[in-house]
Amino acid sequence: MKRLEARTLTALPSIAHGFFGRDGGVSTGLYTSLNCGPGSKDDRAAVTENRRRVAQVLAPGAKLASLAQIHSPFVHVVGEGWDTTQHPEGDGMVTATPGIGLGILTADCGPVLFADPDAGVIGAAHAGWKGAIGGILDATVAAMETLGARRDRILAAIGPCISVASYEVGEDFRARFLEADAANARFFANGKPGHCHFDLEAYVAARLAGLGVGAVEGLGVCTYPAENGFFSFRRTTHAGEPDYGREISAILLTN
Repeated sequence: MKRLEARTLTALPSIAHGFFGRDGGVSTGLYTSLNCGPGSKDDRAAVTENRRRVAQVLAPGAKLASLAQIHSPFVHVVGEGWDTTQHPEGDGMVTATPGIGLGILTADCGPVLFADPDAGVIGAAHAGWKGAIGGILDATVAAMETLGARRDRILAAIGPCISVASYEVGEDFRARFLEADAANARFFANGKPGHCHFDLEAYVAARLAGLGVGAVEGLGVCTYPAENGFFSFRRTTHAGEPDYGREISAILLTN
């Protein structure tokens, strides 16, 4: 099972995490093999087994929570009574409860894992461009603060996502970001006529830094090339495939 870890989070006691790739599961075909997305058309039993495997890698007996992600600023506080078989709508989760992994599903968007080890509070957010510009990172940090975290102690790690070289967008996309803040021009590179390239990881990192979190780490891994071992919505679209799997990134308090 392929699991990448962030240097800053790996050093923390009582916290387990991982940015998981697509290897090490039981799914087949388009979903080979560690597809953790209930929203895909994959066999539900296979998805359930894949998610069980991820939870056990995090910690024996761990449970894994995730959401029906909708590119929103909605954040849930996960506690003892959370039903991990349900997936309410939202794009961020926070908890101070050990044993429940917070799982973010992606296939090009940016998974962000958060921890304040002193407060014993963790968080996870799904940061595609809509969520990132729409406030999901701000909302996740604020929700962590309600549980006792302090933003200047929060460590944030951005997992594998589509890179600027593979993220071609139209000029209308850039215009939306420039309208929000002219300084966003720095996250775009020129492309072919009428197009440009967007640096999602750099934008997410800048948003996090602007929130005053203690440290931000980006893994710098692109999900688009098949050889990197991740699911990619954009690669699937270019290939004309009918569906795609989702990788999972998760963080958990072990005690």
